[in-house]
Amino acid sequence: MRDKSTIWDSPTSFGSVSRAFHWVMALMLFWQFASVILRAVAKDTAVYKLFWSAHFQLGFAILVLAILRSIWGFANLSRRPQLEGVTGMLATLVHLLIYGLMLAVPFVALLRNYANDRGFSFLGIQIFGQTGMKNSELALVGNWHGFMGWVLLVLVVGHVAMALIHHFVLRDNTLRYMAGPRQAV
Repeated sequence: MRDKSTIWDSPTSFGSVSRAFHWVMALMLFWQFASVILRAVAKDTAVYKLFWSAHFQLGFAILVLAILRSIWGFANLSRRPQLEGVTGMLATLVHLLIYGLMLAVPFVALLRNYANDRGFSFLGIQIFGQTGMKNSELALVGNWHGFMGWVLLVLVVGHVAMALIHHFVLRDNTLRYMAGPRQAV
């Protein structure tokens, strides 16, 4: 008999909605990190231009999905798999930092655009227009965008490394929480 797949999280696995948010955002973050790394090491190449061309649009999409993902996470908080002890506390802290940065990094980029009197449109829909005024104090907040993005990259790399350590070294079921429930044959 097979385990029933559900949209809701459970103590043994995250539901299909949580997994979809996780993996779609993982791909989007991979693209974002690749675009920034290419900007640092291969600027003005065709591959850089391909990746960078979507940076602003993906950043906004990540912000929207992070908001929706946070709401979904709160709705499922009592159902989610729980880790105990120090490991659980560290995992919770890192996840909260990752969520916070997925919200803060694109939000700060939007603030920077606004403060520098650059409008922003998402897929042709104007989010805000130019104001005709610059705000140099608010623009300073925008300087945090890059730093917070690099911190997010370090946390995500650590997150992936720990998931792989849990799966291949500790051989526990931690990775299966997000990969889906183990199917009985």
